[in-house]
Amino acid sequence: MGWAWVGAIRSNNDYGNNAMATFTETAQQLGICLEYSVSFFRTDSSDKIKKIIDIINASTSKVIVVLVSTMEMNVLLGALSHYNLTGYQWVGSDGWIFDSQTKEMDTHHILDGAIGLSIPEAHVSGMREFILNVKSLSSSSNEMFTEFWETLFNCKFKQSNSSAENKRECTGHEDVTGVKNSFTDMSLMPIFDNIYKGVYAVAHALHSILGCNETCNNKMQLDPLTILQHIRNIHFKTKEGDEIYFNENGDPPAKYEIINWQPTENGIVDFVTVGRYDASLPADKQLSLQKKYLIWAENSNQVPVSVCSEKCPPGSRKVLQKGKPVCCYDCIRCAEGEISDMTGLCGLFGDACVKKEAEFLSYEEIMGVLLTAAALSGTCMTAVVAAIFFTYRTTPIVRANNSELSFLLLFSLTLCFLCSLTFIGQPSEWSCMLRHTAFGITFFLCISCVLGKTIVVLMAFRATLPGSNVMKWFGPAQQRLSVVAFTLIQVVICILWLTISPPFPFKNFTQFKDKIILECALGSAVGFWAVLGYIGLLAILCFILAFLARKLPDNFNEAKLITFSMLIFCAVWITFIPAYVSSPGRFSVAVEIFAILASSYGLLICIFLPKCYIILFRPENIQKYHNISKKMEK
Repeated sequence: MGWAWVGAIRSNNDYGNNAMATFTETAQQLGICLEYSVSFFRTDSSDKIKKIIDIINASTSKVIVVLVSTMEMNVLLGALSHYNLTGYQWVGSDGWIFDSQTKEMDTHHILDGAIGLSIPEAHVSGMREFILNVKSLSSSSNEMFTEFWETLFNCKFKQSNSSAENKRECTGHEDVTGVKNSFTDMSLMPIFDNIYKGVYAVAHALHSILGCNETCNNKMQLDPLTILQHIRNIHFKTKEGDEIYFNENGDPPAKYEIINWQPTENGIVDFVTVGRYDASLPADKQLSLQKKYLIWAENSNQVPVSVCSEKCPPGSRKVLQKGKPVCCYDCIRCAEGEISDMTGLCGLFGDACVKKEAEFLSYEEIMGVLLTAAALSGTCMTAVVAAIFFTYRTTPIVRANNSELSFLLLFSLTLCFLCSLTFIGQPSEWSCMLRHTAFGITFFLCISCVLGKTIVVLMAFRATLPGSNVMKWFGPAQQRLSVVAFTLIQVVICILWLTISPPFPFKNFTQFKDKIILECALGSAVGFWAVLGYIGLLAILCFILAFLARKLPDNFNEAKLITFSMLIFCAVWITFIPAYVSSPGRFSVAVEIFAILASSYGLLICIFLPKCYIILFRPENIQKYHNISKKMEK
């Protein structure tokens, strides 16, 4: 049952002390610890019984082994009922577990669910008939019969010397079948059966010693040691088919029934046989127990837990608690490079392997779900902004600073949000190549668009010379060409990276001792940092140009919005590098996704949300963009 932490109570006599000595020795061999072991006798004072109750109350074990006789158990049960001590799993010896008197005394149902060993049910052929026909012995005029008969029926014979006070005269023809006492109680048949087997064992030994065939050698001198030696060697079957023999210690094979106290609906407790123990069978078949039919303490169907310390988890070892039994311990992790075995010890076990857990950023874990939700939310938000801009595409606020670049920027932002999803899930060849190259190209397309918008703003408001036609050198055609040219360089870098040494799925065994990190190796680190470096270079240039144009007139100066967006972009990617390098396992991938999403949200919110706010909630201010729009068009 997994009970390694139990209490024990015994009778303070040969029965209890010898039984407890055997139990303690066996328990130690099996790794079971006794939290306490106390003894008492039925004549002990109530103060001593109260001390036992206090010990039980103060204990942490929930299973109590009780090795006492019926009389001691009834005394203990009275004290348990008085102090209402419930909730314990009682394990009993055959001294009381099958006693009907103890069952009737348990009016508070303290012992419900108790389990223990009982002498098996047995049947001795002719025993009942012999008992009920006992009056035939009266012809022997045996004094023992006379005394027995008078006691059985509470009467007296005329010739008897017993006291005649308040007793009727015995006739010798009283009906034994109408008497209910221990003499006629057939529940004691197992005890009769043991007596029957014992008498026959001696008879078989005498038969062997005296050489009895048709006659016996009655003149042979008998001595106890000779009889004992022959008893050790006897082997016979009873009429019921039981084999009787003794082992080298002089013990017969132990046979017990396992009894469970099960309360019924009407409140009466039944003794239910739930298993058997037969030492004459092979070791793996000696104990049979029907666990599903067991009722435990407090009418529970769950096996009670009684341990001093829970089992240590894998990868940890036991450390004994000072002054406590071996069953009480703390659990600490094994040293790096060591594993734990079934006994809770750590070491380098040559024949033991622990399968490492593969780790990657999955869609099924909370972090993966949150990042996916953020990416999809950004995609939806970008689509909503694009729809608003398309609906109001003829307004000055949309036409200002080249609406084509605005739509191209929204398209590239959508791709940025979606490409972050390629970083989630188990790495494969295509996902490793796609995630970095797609990110590099789409992100660079975003920065190219922002740079184009920044140059347009700067040229429009910095052309201070009269009649300057600088905008003619950077019209819509030149703006498209610059975006394509800048992005084409990034595409070439990515193609070279994929051709020379592309990213590939990699199992990292070294970062953690107990895990395998599934990640994408960069292949060529030069290619990776070239992609990031080119994005960073263009982002810094864009930030500088936008910063120079931040104080240009107009409350809706787009240069200010671009400055804020690039400030967020640069801050995110500057902090990304140390965070990425220092993050273990799947967290490094999460950091990269977060950097992509944060910078994408920064561009979307800083550049487009103020314009959407004006379009939807301040339409009267749209006209202020008219002059800006005109100047852009010129």
